[in-house]
Formats: sequence, structure tokens, C-alpha cells
Amino acid sequence: MYIDGVFSGGGIKGFALIGAYQAIEERGYIFQRLAGTSAGSLIAALIAAGYTSSEIIKFMDELEVSDLLDPRRTILPTPLAKWLMVYWRLGLYKGDALEKWITTKLAQKGVYTFKDLPPNSLRIIASDLTNGKILVLPNDLERYGIIPESFSVAKAVRMSCSLPYFFEPVRLKDHNGNNVIVDGGVLSNFPIWLFDEEQTLKKRPVLGIKLSADSQNQKKNKINNAIDLFGALFETMKNAHDARYISRRHERNIIFIPMEAGLTTDFGLTDEKKLALTKIGKERAEHFFRTWCY
Repeated sequence: MYIDGVFSGGGIKGFALIGAYQAIEERGYIFQRLAGTSAGSLIAALIAAGYTSSEIIKFMDELEVSDLLDPRRTILPTPLAKWLMVYWRLGLYKGDALEKWITTKLAQKGVYTFKDLPPNSLRIIASDLTNGKILVLPNDLERYGIIPESFSVAKAVRMSCSLPYFFEPVRLKDHNGNNVIVDGGVLSNFPIWLFDEEQTLKKRPVLGIKLSADSQNQKKNKINNAIDLFGALFETMKNAHDARYISRRHERNIIFIPMEAGLTTDFGLTDEKKLALTKIGKERAEHFFRTWCY
């Protein structure tokens, strides 16, 4: 049976999305259209390119995730250099290694640009900080003077995964100059609204996979100092827009995968932790399907 799917962001916690995809496959569901933000955009792109869950699990098991971190070389002492990179480059890591890895994996399935995918089969969310807008890729690229079908899928995923201050932003040029593009989760971490067909008859069920608890079990932010305040501010930016939308609709069509806090940028993930995350995702999806009625 064909369905549409939306994968949320969540950084390195995205391993749980792979487990959920495995359970979805085992149920016989096939994605016709996909959307995702950040880690969710990566999984969505791999699925759109034709990867099965077993294939993704295999090369993710082989991946040393720390290899995706590529700091710029500097002759300055390390602690000072890191702060300077954040100040001047707006991120600790270049992001080139991540994009190269994504490019290689997509190329193995013959996918380079959006023209290599069926029309409208994949949409990716990024955040245009220069213009203060959600950027839907590839659809919105026309406003930058770019032909959407000619744009690199790997570049789009890289843009969506550009966690502020962690990976350097992507500079997207248009006739006015450079636009600073960062992680889609800043403005929409779970873009299920992309498939909102309230005014028309739905062609397929829309299934969401979200790395968080549902609205009834969402933990409150504890704010005792400035660091807590910054963390709560960023989490609120990521989730408030989508939470308001989800609270009214769709919860019965979303696989919620509760995650522990503070794991998003843990690129030192062990093989055991990868397996544990994948297992959690699969278990939560299997539990969901016991009662799902679309």
C-alpha cells in the first residue's frame, strides 16, 4: 500500500527513524511522497533514492559518525580556534564531509539532482535566516533564480542538517547576494503541514515519524540559568510551530519516538547506542501499528 511520509529532525537521534522505517517496510507500506527536516531529510532522501531499511542499517553500522565532523585547520590553540570558527564561520565544522558522504550514497542509486527523482516525491525543509523564511526544497529555489530540478539533493540535505553553531551555514546565492541557510528545525522540525490536503480528498494516508513524545507526555523545560534558557529557547523555536499544528490534527497518524535529552550532537555514538536507537524506533513503530486505523 502506498503512503506519504514525514520524518522529523533530531540530529544523531535519527538512527531511531531507521528502525521505524524498518517496521513500516515490514508492514508492506511503500512511500510515494516524502518530506523531512534535518536528520529526517537524510532518511527521507535515502528512501526516495530507493534504499531499503536493511541497506541503510548496513552502511550506518559501518559508518564512523565522527568522520562526518571536519573542523577547519588552524595554527591557533584549539580552544581559541573553536570560538573563532564559530565567530567567523558561524560553525565548528565545515559540513563538507557530511555532504560528500550523502553525495556518495545517493550516487550509488543514481541520484544526483532532484530531476533524478519522481516529481514532487521529496521535499526538504531548511531555514533562510537572511530572509526570515522557511525554505522548502526544491520548490522554493525558483525565487533564488535556481532551477529546482537542477539542484543537488545532497546539498539540500546538507542545508537542512546545518545545526546552528555546529555546522557552518550554507550560503545560497541569488541576485541580491548570499543568503544564510541553516537547519530546517529552526523553523519547522516536523513539516507534516506540507501534506495538509484539508480542502481536497486525500489520495493516500500521511504517516509521520517524530522523535519526541506526544503532546500529552511532553516534558517541560527546566530553566534555572542562562544555559538552560538558551536550550529552552532553541527547543521552543524548533517545536512550537509544529506542535501547535499537530495538537489540532494528525496525532493519530504519527509514530512518536520519545528520546532522551542531550543526544542530538553526540557524534561519538557507539555501535551499541546506534543499535539501541534503531531498536527503539522499530519497537515504537510496531506498537503504533497495532492500533493504527487510517
